Amino acid sequence: MTLSLDVVQTLSLAILILLLGQGIKKRVNFLEKFCIPAPVIGGLIFAILILVFKQTNILTIEMDMTLKSLFMTAFFTTVGFTASFKLLKKGGIQVLLFLILAVILVTLQDVVGIALAKVFNLNHLIGLSTGSVPMTGGHGTSGAFAPIFEESGAMGATTVAMASATFGLIMGSMLGGPIGKRLIEKNNLLNKENNEALFHEASTSENKEAREINASSFMSAVSQIIIAMGLGTILSILLEKTDLTFPPYIGAMFAAAIIRNISDFTNTYKVYEKEIDIIGNTSLSIFLAMALMGLQLWQLSDLAGPLVIMLMAQALLMGLFAYFVTYNIMGRDYEAAVMACGHCGFGMGATPNAMANMDALSSKFGSAPRAFFILPLIGSLFIDFFNAGIITFFMNLF
Repeated sequence: MTLSLDVVQTLSLAILILLLGQGIKKRVNFLEKFCIPAPVIGGLIFAILILVFKQTNILTIEMDMTLKSLFMTAFFTTVGFTASFKLLKKGGIQVLLFLILAVILVTLQDVVGIALAKVFNLNHLIGLSTGSVPMTGGHGTSGAFAPIFEESGAMGATTVAMASATFGLIMGSMLGGPIGKRLIEKNNLLNKENNEALFHEASTSENKEAREINASSFMSAVSQIIIAMGLGTILSILLEKTDLTFPPYIGAMFAAAIIRNISDFTNTYKVYEKEIDIIGNTSLSIFLAMALMGLQLWQLSDLAGPLVIMLMAQALLMGLFAYFVTYNIMGRDYEAAVMACGHCGFGMGATPNAMANMDALSSKFGSAPRAFFILPLIGSLFIDFFNAGIITFFMNLF
């Protein structure tokens, strides 16, 4: 028996799956603790159900995923609007240092993934599907790049990337606390209450003033996103002329960044950050629900052994990098230890995981204002830009 869903029915199903995930997350402390996204919870449950249906020959469900690419592009367009280079410059040298470290980690994650794929005689794109795509990129980047990998011949890349991203969320949360605690206690680091408030003044909240969202401001934000997406199609056409493969959202993301930075430096118009952020989060949730509910989990069976080894290698890389590199480069002080703890969170999961890691550590040992400014600025705003470029480089290199 085959059940075919049209575009509207598929979207409705995705919303139901999202709501299911939200309900389960509220009731299961483990999922809340490790910041597992609601669409991932609901989507995986549905994917498991589909797996059961397939194995028992009960039902086949065909879904029209036309809107998935639209919501994906909308989300990454909103990411582009966060790329304020004026804000990056204001953050100072330590912000730049941490960005460089994050970029180095992204590169190493992809090198390790591709190298192990070669060892196991797998497509190098499967290696990328366990590298920075799911680790630093998370489920959003996985959902964007993995289908491109599959079109290039890497069967099962989407399932591998999504499974890896879920593993990263949990492992990144488990690694951060012990590493930060070890650094603080081993090096006898004391948090001084008179830490300079340098980074408080240059907070990302400076442009997110307390104000109510109204129909006019929301419509302006929607208009800016749609305009950026439209301009992005032109940029994407130009990029395609290079004969390289780029993710479909890259043009829109760059267009949004251009619009944002023209606003920053000319003050001729306003970018509605709060509204854009809400639209971005909504688009990501729907996109992830649609991406997860279409997973073909049976494709993991042949990759189970190699996948475990590849993911444990990524966890080892993250732990060693945070402990020996992030801590030392960022100053070898208490704040550097907190940043090393947080780096595990977004280097293998997402910025909320990083914030949860740092919050748990700082609540025990003391405040770390510099760490709480630098990490979310890089983790939420800039790393997606650089990660997309590095993934694209490795994707085309082979």
